Amino acid sequence: MSSRYRIDQVGSLLRPPELIQARAAFGRKEIGLEELRKIEDRAIIDALEMQRQAGVEVFSDGEYRRGLFLDAMTEAVEGFVPGNRSITWRASGGTAETVKSGRIVGGRLRQKGRLVGHEAAFLKANSPGPYKITLPTPAQFMIASYQEGVTDRFYASRAELTHDLVAILRGEIQALAAEGVPYIQMDAPSFTDFLDERYRANMIAAGLEPERALDEALTASNACFAGIDRSDITLAIHLCRGNQRSRWLKEGSYDLIAAKLFGMLDVDRFLLEYDSDRAGGFEPLRFVPRGKTVVLGLITTKAPQLESVDELVRRIEEASRYMPIENLAVSPQCGFASMIQGNLLSQDDQRRKLELVAQVARKVWGMN
Repeated sequence: MSSRYRIDQVGSLLRPPELIQARAAFGRKEIGLEELRKIEDRAIIDALEMQRQAGVEVFSDGEYRRGLFLDAMTEAVEGFVPGNRSITWRASGGTAETVKSGRIVGGRLRQKGRLVGHEAAFLKANSPGPYKITLPTPAQFMIASYQEGVTDRFYASRAELTHDLVAILRGEIQALAAEGVPYIQMDAPSFTDFLDERYRANMIAAGLEPERALDEALTASNACFAGIDRSDITLAIHLCRGNQRSRWLKEGSYDLIAAKLFGMLDVDRFLLEYDSDRAGGFEPLRFVPRGKTVVLGLITTKAPQLESVDELVRRIEEASRYMPIENLAVSPQCGFASMIQGNLLSQDDQRRKLELVAQVARKVWGMN
């Protein structure tokens, strides 16, 4: 099922200071899990009310129970260990910072419990409208979390690791669907690795063939949805080029992967980053099959300045040259806080950005 939500969002929201402080206190063992959950609950209730007032159609808990968007997987599954992969974050003005980051697979994966069952239950009980649950795709771990000399002691190949990743994520999605979650979104920033020539060169240097790796990543994502009753659920995937402290990792248009991405992925909605020249033009949307929805991420979460309503409307009209406007929607380009520290905006900036999404949608589609 593909509900025509016009006013969408990616999911993560800026954490309030008291929540950041509480998570730090929990890490120092100064408060217990029960006290942390109470603080999270209060913060999520406030975030839901902010979203309601802003006019969004699909609600999120802001990923307030996570330190990083990947934590839904890495905190619920044994086998992940700290890695030392070098990644280069880029910011406006041409500045760049290379850091050691990421978690790799250093043992057999073993699920300790539900990935996001506690998130879904609280949203079901408290959301003022349709809500979404976000999960990482298997692709987030298939390449970056497989390290020769470490992972291959437990998994002889990436294909063997992928099998276990898919089984865990499919089981969680099946449970969410059975619980009546109306909207499940898989986050796949790793798909844009295949757009950036530097990342493609790194794959080749590691002995990977990019086109084959892309096929395997898309196939694995589809496998997570196998056997799901889709009559009352919206399935979506989100792509971005990196999002941390208002910085990014990659650049490149969707042209290189558009035919496969849109043709192969068995989802209802594609949430696509489109807030800067790094994303290229709308021409790749011509490959989107009829009946599927593209959510144009036109409003940046990386800077506080508000975009022009007229310019945003013009860009939606431009995109409609390549697919019907009734199959388009609008959102911010990514979350506001893919990790706990968040992007360089204020809570007020965030609210105004969400209000802008709603304002643009009402102007374009004549919504009440």
